[in-house]
Amino acid sequence: MSSTDPGTLVYAFDIPAEQPWSRVLKKGQTLRIIDSEGEQAVDALMYVADDSAERYSAQDTLRVQGSAYLELGTQLISNRGRVMARITADTCGRHDTSAGCCSCESNAVRFGEATRYQHACRENFILELSRHGLTKRDIVSNLNFFMNVPIEPTGNFTVLDGPSVPGNYVDVTAELDVLFVISNCPQVNNPCNGFDPTPIRVEIREAAAAEMS
Repeated sequence: MSSTDPGTLVYAFDIPAEQPWSRVLKKGQTLRIIDSEGEQAVDALMYVADDSAERYSAQDTLRVQGSAYLELGTQLISNRGRVMARITADTCGRHDTSAGCCSCESNAVRFGEATRYQHACRENFILELSRHGLTKRDIVSNLNFFMNVPIEPTGNFTVLDGPSVPGNYVDVTAELDVLFVISNCPQVNNPCNGFDPTPIRVEIREAAAAEMS
């Protein structure tokens, strides 16, 4: 599926700053995540739609592709070794799946007790997963689109300024029916969102008939 002709648009929504979102992607559909204003991290989780015990595995994804980052062509692998989706277009260049999601607890540890009650991605995930009968126990290592997390040879890493500019997008094409859950990251204590969380846009497209056959 090319980045210039990803298929017929069937759904579009602007996710407000700091808010969660979810939707089931059917096999062959492509989710385009657009960084509308630039420098906005997008945390995401995936679950097989008819069996949520099978879900995205950061460890298997990195092991299979032999790279510390997500980029064009990356296969997103489940905890049972199946390809859940692929990155089929990318105008940003590189994404993270090692740094995890922010939480009230990690905010307090990293930035001080005064930040404990600031909104965080983990709380977004808990809220959105509850709509699908899932709980905080179902949160696993997540995807971080548009997030700049260089990993040093020692294994150390840090979160730097977001690499995306307004209009950058990444396309994720489903290889299975998957529940895709997003937290439009509300973090204001590190530069992943330019210290100013902003809206993003999601679009879902159906593959052309020739591509699905």
